[in-house]
Amino acid sequence: MAIQAKGNVNMRTLLKRALFGVAFTATVAATAFAVSSPAAAAGKKDFRVAWSIYAGWMPWGYAADSGIMKKWADKYGIKVEIVQINDYVESINQYTAGAFDGCVMTNMDALTIPAAGGVDSTALISGDYSNGNDGIVLKTGKTLKDIKGQKVNLVELSVSHYLLARGLDSVGLREKDVKVVNTADADIVSAFTSSPDVTATVTWNPQLSEVAKAQGATMVFDSSKVPGEIIDLMVVNSATMKDNPALAKALVGAWYEVMGLMTRPDTPEGKAALEAMAKASGTDLAGYKQQLVTTKMFYTPTEAAAFASGGDLIKTMDLVRTFSFDHGLLGEGARSRDAVGIVFPGGTVLGDAKNVKLRFDAAVMKQAADGTL
Repeated sequence: MAIQAKGNVNMRTLLKRALFGVAFTATVAATAFAVSSPAAAAGKKDFRVAWSIYAGWMPWGYAADSGIMKKWADKYGIKVEIVQINDYVESINQYTAGAFDGCVMTNMDALTIPAAGGVDSTALISGDYSNGNDGIVLKTGKTLKDIKGQKVNLVELSVSHYLLARGLDSVGLREKDVKVVNTADADIVSAFTSSPDVTATVTWNPQLSEVAKAQGATMVFDSSKVPGEIIDLMVVNSATMKDNPALAKALVGAWYEVMGLMTRPDTPEGKAALEAMAKASGTDLAGYKQQLVTTKMFYTPTEAAAFASGGDLIKTMDLVRTFSFDHGLLGEGARSRDAVGIVFPGGTVLGDAKNVKLRFDAAVMKQAADGTL
C-alpha cells in the first residue's frame, strides 16, 4: 500500500493498539456489531464507500468523478457514494464503526482492524500489491545484514514494520537484532536526511524515493523481494454484500471499466483518465506512471481472480497473521494466531473456522472476467 500525495495526511498511520486492532472500544464495537448484523445490512439502495490517496486506489476517485460509478450503480438500481478520506486509518475505523459499507485497505489492516475488531469483512477486489513501493534504506552499510545493531526508524506496527520483519528473516536476523524507533511517516524524510543519528529507515513512496536520494543511502531491501504480500484491497461488509449483491456487482463493474481505460494510455480516453488520476494524487502524468511502475496492478478480473484464488495468498496471510499475533494486533483476548478465521476461495480456512471474520472472494471478479455482470 500506499503512495501518499505530497501534503496529504499519512496513508499508513501507526496501527495504534487503541485503533480496533487491540482495544476495540465498547461504543464502536456495539455500532459495528449492529452494522454487521443481518438485520442492519438487509436490503437497501444507498451505499457509501471510502477511499484514500494511493497510486492503486486513484481509480476509485476517477470512477466517481467520471460518472462510471454512477453508470454501474444505475444499472443495478442503487446509489453508491465514493468518499475520499484523507486519513487512511481513520477511513478504516469509520468503516469498522459502520459509517461505510466498503473501504480500501491492505490485507494486514483488513485483518488487524475490522476483522480483529469483530466486523465480518470481505475482500471483494484484489487491486494490486506493492512491488517496490516499500523499502529499507541504510546510510551505513551496503547490505541488509549491515542493519544489525542499528536503530531503525519506521511507523511501528505498520506494513513497514512487517516488511522489516520479512527482510530480517531473509538474512537470518530477528527484530531483537535491531531497535525499532517509532517515527511518524511525515517525519521520516527529515529525520533520515538531517540527523546523523538516524542511519536506517523503512518507509514507502514517495518518502522512500526521497530518503533513497540521501548522500550515502543504499536501498537494501524492498517489497519486490516479497511479491504479493502487501496487498491493496476493496473490502466490504460481508453481511451487506450478502444481502445486497448489486453493490458488489456495481463496484466490480466500475473498477474494471476504469482498469480498461488505464490499459489504453495511448487513446484519448485512457490518457485523460490517467491525467485526472495524476492530478488528483498531486503529481503529473509522468510522476503517476512512475508510481505505477512499482505497483503491480491487476488490470484484468481474470488476473485478479487468479491471484485471490491462488495458494500463495494463503501462505501470505499465514505470514501476516503470525506477525499480527506476535505484535499484539489480533486483540487482547487472542491466545494464538488462530483467533481470527480467514477463508479463501475454495473453502480453505486459516484460524478459527467458527470465528471467520475475513473472507477473500473471487466470485464477482470471475463474473466480470466472464462478462456476466
